[in-house]
Amino acid sequence: MRHSCVLALIFFLLSSGKLYAAEAIYASVPDAAVVGHGELNYIFWDIYDATLYAPRGKWNPDKSFALSIEYHCDIDGKEIADRAIAEMRNQGFSNEIKLATWDGQMKSIFPDVKNGTVLSAIYIPGKQTVFYDGDKVIGAIKGDDFGKLFFGIWLSEKTSEPDLRRALLGIS
Repeated sequence: MRHSCVLALIFFLLSSGKLYAAEAIYASVPDAAVVGHGELNYIFWDIYDATLYAPRGKWNPDKSFALSIEYHCDIDGKEIADRAIAEMRNQGFSNEIKLATWDGQMKSIFPDVKNGTVLSAIYIPGKQTVFYDGDKVIGAIKGDDFGKLFFGIWLSEKTSEPDLRRALLGIS
């Protein structure tokens, strides 16, 4: 009986992409552990659940870390990219040439998502941000400036979702 429960759990994780996303995170973030977890809701709609991973569960913006998002609704990948650019602008970044470049890169990377899609992003300082759809690498964007602004959407003090930020960072 116990063996069949374990097999059922493994099958669920494999089919949902969560096991694969976790493997990529644990391979790229030394001693990865959950820092925090939060939900983004809008009025009556559940948009996504987000989980932040960092070495030993202690987030440091200058070390590798990862953010994994499980979506609960259908969203066009281009809309996700556009929203990311708007959030970067809201953080005070105004280099329109870089924003246009990143917008194009994200639009070519981000897939359309549906309920259950898990996208993960791993920040590798001094190098790049790597994006995953389940177990599959879907793209990367080079540079610390992109990585800091992209993850700032959730982790910056200038975020538009301060409650989600506190949940991700484990701040009471």
